[in-house]
Amino acid sequence: MSARAISTAEGLVNAPLLYKGKVRELYDLGEHYLIVVTDRISAFDYVLEPAVPDKGNVLNRLSAFWFEQTAELMENHVVHTDVERLGDVISEENKDVLRKRVMVTRKAQRIDIECVVRGYVTGGGWRQYQKNGEINGISLPEGLRMNNQLPEPIFTPAAKNDVGHDEDISFEEMANDVGAELAEQLRSRSLELYAFARDFCEKRDIILADCKLEFGLIDGKLILIDEIFTPDASRFWAKEKYALDVDIDSMDKEPVRNYLAHSDWDQNSQPDPLPTPVVEETSRRYREIYSRISGQQL
Repeated sequence: MSARAISTAEGLVNAPLLYKGKVRELYDLGEHYLIVVTDRISAFDYVLEPAVPDKGNVLNRLSAFWFEQTAELMENHVVHTDVERLGDVISEENKDVLRKRVMVTRKAQRIDIECVVRGYVTGGGWRQYQKNGEINGISLPEGLRMNNQLPEPIFTPAAKNDVGHDEDISFEEMANDVGAELAEQLRSRSLELYAFARDFCEKRDIILADCKLEFGLIDGKLILIDEIFTPDASRFWAKEKYALDVDIDSMDKEPVRNYLAHSDWDQNSQPDPLPTPVVEETSRRYREIYSRISGQQL
């Protein structure tokens, strides 16, 4: 495990901070943005302590990997991920600290839609299906069981909210918001990207159950932005753990969620710091999914 987890890059980057999310920080470089991925971890809408070593490195390197893999399918916002090209934006003493967690990107106009693709009926989709046999207004076959693979992947968008949960919406609602032509583009490109990553993961004995993607516009052209096929934006299952009618132990921050769910935390206040074993196991899982997908060590 890395000796140091990074909770923030503030003070390490010589550029204006534009936005601080739960995990990512966005800095203004003038022509471009600088995204720094921290090791912060969130669950149940709370940012937790302590940060998880190597989490940010994994998220950034895995996004960079997938952006490269999918570049022929879809143009993306990446300019480079080389800390050495940032000049005095990052001082020499801080370059090693931030080396694997920086991404310089083009400035795109974000489309405020979370583009979700589901290949399996699980999680929130399963809860919807149990109520009315639908997910986001899409009727599904009767008799599906929890974690069943869907006959075909489905596109289930959500309206992005900077505060609170994103809101599930129908395709028709999305089309009303962004226009019919752009809505069709978002759906078709999302399904195409999911199919590519699903097949890629299958060869590595990983099931990509679902994912969320984000898109933006540059001079009217649709491009892929943010992060892509990471444990924070996708549900990965090890093939050997796949089963029906159970909560499958996913390859992400599941140890954190399990710990909080079985603790005496009231879910209405900031949780106590995470125990060291939970942090270490979560860090291990992030590094494992990176190595299994990329074939490289972090």
